[in-house]
Amino acid sequence: MLTGLPRGLVALGRIWALPGVGVAHRRVAGDPARDAPPPLPDVVRRDQPAHAGHGPLLHRTFAVRVTDPRLGPRALVAVLAADMNRAMVPGVARFDPVTSTGRALAVDDELVVRMPGPWDGPVRVVDRTDEPGRSSFRLATLAGHLEAGQIEFAATTSPDGLIFTVTTWARAGDRCADLMYNRLGVAREIQFQLWVHCCVAAADVAGGSVPDGVEVTTRSLTWSDALAEQSAGKSAADV
Repeated sequence: MLTGLPRGLVALGRIWALPGVGVAHRRVAGDPARDAPPPLPDVVRRDQPAHAGHGPLLHRTFAVRVTDPRLGPRALVAVLAADMNRAMVPGVARFDPVTSTGRALAVDDELVVRMPGPWDGPVRVVDRTDEPGRSSFRLATLAGHLEAGQIEFAATTSPDGLIFTVTTWARAGDRCADLMYNRLGVAREIQFQLWVHCCVAAADVAGGSVPDGVEVTTRSLTWSDALAEQSAGKSAADV
């Protein structure tokens, strides 16, 4: 895998291309009561939850307001659940199902996020929700992933269209990843750019306009036993 790194770095250069809209990034102090990752509904042996990671927890929200879309929240999320690659940067990230089922994502399905160089990351679907005005699916990292945590893709009805969000709760997956993620900041920046582009691509799939650009909020917390307990104690209604 490392032999492909030079070519991979060239491909990763595409992710720093402007996404076509403005990006506003706000950094605020984290709060364990609101920023702990959702509890995993059923922990399996291969899961790599946040408490198994290293370094601080980053709770990030990437949001884009989509006006006058052709697709509503449920239809947009259904499209992405059927093919996540519709919202990925070609040549930079690709979601491959571990077992091809020919259907949209469902709980316990597993995928591998392919990226150039030593970045591939296995994930598992841990939640798929369709509610009035809101649809989403959530993935949890598995052993071997660069990160330890979860990510949710969601679309919610708004007065003039919809809000599409990517929400991450992530720590570095191991000590080497901690170096790349927190000390050097390389992996953290790649993740940042990837989900910014994902928001813009999702808006394009929805067929609407993006008047406000992408708004990003990063909340950083030092990992602690109290934070782990807060995560384990959250109810589904709090997520």
